[in-house]
Amino acid sequence: MTNTQEFSSVEKKARTKKIIGKVLVYALLVIWALCVLFPFYWMILTSVKSYATYNSEYIPKFITLTPTLQNYADAFSSVPLARYFLNTIIYTVVTTGIMVVVTVPAAFAFARMNFRGKNLLFTLFLALMMIPNELVIITNFTTITNLGLRNSFPGLILPSVMSVFYIYLLKENFAQVPDELYYAAKVDGTSDFKYLMKVMLPICKPTVVTILILKVIECWNSYVWPRLITDDQMYFLVSNGIQEIRENGFGRENVPAMMAAVVVISVPLIVLFILFRNKIMEGVARGGTKG
Repeated sequence: MTNTQEFSSVEKKARTKKIIGKVLVYALLVIWALCVLFPFYWMILTSVKSYATYNSEYIPKFITLTPTLQNYADAFSSVPLARYFLNTIIYTVVTTGIMVVVTVPAAFAFARMNFRGKNLLFTLFLALMMIPNELVIITNFTTITNLGLRNSFPGLILPSVMSVFYIYLLKENFAQVPDELYYAAKVDGTSDFKYLMKVMLPICKPTVVTILILKVIECWNSYVWPRLITDDQMYFLVSNGIQEIRENGFGRENVPAMMAAVVVISVPLIVLFILFRNKIMEGVARGGTKG
């Protein structure tokens, strides 16, 4: 009877510790979520405040009783924000499409095809990731300028169509597909291209989708290169449009209108991530796991 009571007491203590541990974990997660989400809430809140209301608040308020959407209308009327959106969509779609055409065959070649110096070439290829982006930007700027492609979509797109990281991620995922499938396909007379399209891509679809989404986000958020290679407003992207709005649109003091423009620009990426967050996590996990 005594042993049973002692065992029950130990079990209760263990259960209590487990409950306390879960409570602490969830409390920390809630605090962390509030810290992460608060800037987004503040951005949206500020965007629905009028300029007069915002300036009259000596102490910032966490809620407004007189929301307005005028700032959103001003975001499209004061500067050609719609054109910036169109330019960004063109840049994102074309760059992502070309990137897939370049990345998929390169990853397949490193994962499945045998040729002399493959490992050395792949090692040198990965070494490119060690080069600082600033050096690459300088080289790309000189090349694009010498080709006369400044203030053009080719000048914006060409330096962004290749990514060593995406090739590495997809190559690791391709390498997980059993070799027996490849050998069986070759016995049946299947070409490498057909095997890639019919077998490899369907199996590795989560990683391919992840690469597509990450590239879209990268293109949408691109700032330094588009700002450097374009000074013509006809080719500005939304990221550069924010700076243009600040300098020549609303002015530096009209923070609510600026926040409205930022909300409009941020919403597509937020929606994209919410819709495909599971595929992103699955693709990255599969790409980084061997066996």
